[in-house]
Amino acid sequence: MKKYQKRLIAVVVLAIALAVVSGCARTGETGTGSLVVYSSRNEAFVDPLLDKFADETGIDVSVLHAGAGAVNRIVEEANNVQADIFISNDVGALEFLRMEDLLTGFDPEGIESIDPAFRAVDNAWFALSARTRVLMYNTDLISEEEMPKTIWELTDPKWQGEFAITRGGNAGMIGHISALRYEWGEQKTLEWIELVKDNAGAIMQGHGEIRRAVGAGEFKFGLVNNYYFHQQLAEPTDNRVDVIYPDQAEGEMGAVVNAAGVGMIKDGPSADNARIFVEWILKPENQQLFSYDSMEVPINPDIEKIGEAAAISDYKVQGMPLSQLGEFFLDTKDLIEQAGLDLELR
Repeated sequence: MKKYQKRLIAVVVLAIALAVVSGCARTGETGTGSLVVYSSRNEAFVDPLLDKFADETGIDVSVLHAGAGAVNRIVEEANNVQADIFISNDVGALEFLRMEDLLTGFDPEGIESIDPAFRAVDNAWFALSARTRVLMYNTDLISEEEMPKTIWELTDPKWQGEFAITRGGNAGMIGHISALRYEWGEQKTLEWIELVKDNAGAIMQGHGEIRRAVGAGEFKFGLVNNYYFHQQLAEPTDNRVDVIYPDQAEGEMGAVVNAAGVGMIKDGPSADNARIFVEWILKPENQQLFSYDSMEVPINPDIEKIGEAAAISDYKVQGMPLSQLGEFFLDTKDLIEQAGLDLELR
């Protein structure tokens, strides 16, 4: 019987899967029953991981790939919890859910491999892979010397129409703007959003579209997470790209870092299997799989990174603690909506 159902699109299908979960005994140690996962992370990174978990544990996994809507869904289901695990592309979303008392923690085996700076105070969530906000550029169109060196420079009229960004609802953009609010305050951050929105040549749904457009020479550069640069380098064509880690000079804030991770949903229907998953994902080989497929940098320093990636220690990082991202989550979304960047695509 197929152990892993790759996608639940229709609500009816999800309801059937949840009925199965509810009806199964919570037999954590025996590795039977089901697990329901909600994910805001790219399914190409999540599916192989869940396949491996199902194969190794005998636990059936149902996953809902909900993108940016995953957090709202968990909030809406607070009084009728449907899922056990949340895999998030943004630890700000994880900390927000913890602050809303929608995640629960314990002391899983292996948690000591994650530095306390990259996990919740009660271990309700922990980060596994980090990514940095960078400016990826087409080397046929612009040189390193000509490139902007700070994030604020994207507001300069000389870059009008020359670069691409994602829409404001993208998790990477939400985390980035949260860090800017921490660094600059509300007014300067709002000014940055409004100016960059008008200056950008394109506002795209996701970073994959940006890296392909920059690689193809449609734009000189784009604001992306660093692993999209590695992905474009690996393409057989359109791979003449390089990257700028912004704000590296003395007195500048450093590059903005966010992370992807896992949270255990409070009162989930299969809590024992959720704990099995948490301890399973903390095994070194599974931490490696979590970061390698996405070409992100492992949080655990003992996990070897992919060869091309720069370690976080190799460049200056903006100083906002990742655990504070959750405090900015809702207000950042409001600020993005105020500026009109939340849903705009062009």
